[in-house]
Amino acid sequence: MKKANVLVIFFLTVAVSAIAQSEFSNCAAAFLGGKIVVDKYTPEGKCVLSQKATGELTVCTADLSPERSVPKDKLEFKVAIRDKNTGTLTMYSGETFVKADIQDIMAKCAPGDHIVLITMAREYALPHNEILVN
Repeated sequence: MKKANVLVIFFLTVAVSAIAQSEFSNCAAAFLGGKIVVDKYTPEGKCVLSQKATGELTVCTADLSPERSVPKDKLEFKVAIRDKNTGTLTMYSGETFVKADIQDIMAKCAPGDHIVLITMAREYALPHNEILVN
């Protein structure tokens, strides 16, 4: 009986370890009209959009290279807005998106606000998840 318990504990430990290692293991990025939003996919990269921007906002896995960034699989995400004056974060909608019209989101934003993108799976790293509205 002790061997069976030890074996079960071993397999549970291995399973939990494997799950933990897969968190944030795939890179994702925000795209507007198929073009990556961040100016450069580095820790210093910035995401800025005009309040007059148009197109379809998506969060996708991507083929990233210094020459170009190509969106691959669309991911589910939620949208929140961070108020420029108070820093308060409010949900744009309770809806989960795979694409969203940026003008619908911008209608609830003021210049200086941030659009915050929230992934729905811990598998995906989205380091540039805040977009400054100009």
